[in-house]
Amino acid sequence: MRPGAEFRTPVRVYFEDTDAGGVVYYANYLKFCERARTEWLRERGFEQAQLLRHDGIAFVVRKVAADFLSPARLDDELQVVTRIERLGGASIVFAQRVECAGNSLFEALVTIACIDIGRHAATAIPRAIRQRLADPD
Repeated sequence: MRPGAEFRTPVRVYFEDTDAGGVVYYANYLKFCERARTEWLRERGFEQAQLLRHDGIAFVVRKVAADFLSPARLDDELQVVTRIERLGGASIVFAQRVECAGNSLFEALVTIACIDIGRHAATAIPRAIRQRLADPD
């Protein structure tokens, strides 16, 4: 994904996503963002199960800075907008936001670390994967 390029993932709010007040439970915004990053990776030709089995790596959340701006409600059609803020040697910082009808409801900076599953330690993003993530075309 070129710097500034956005990837959009549609999400519908279901009853199970809401709290007793009828709005999206705060932790579910993180789930929506996780789903969007998985779809972003899939669009670039990488399945997380394949990365685990064949490459022995996984991408895990290391840090989240989140801003809850406005509530989403049952049946809302949301868009999770994802873009790379920074692509490092062993990490990716994503800027993500959740929108409804063009209005920002949630914004987050999410730092993802690449880990070696066998060692349970940070590792460099494999070169071929890193190149594809930086420029999928």
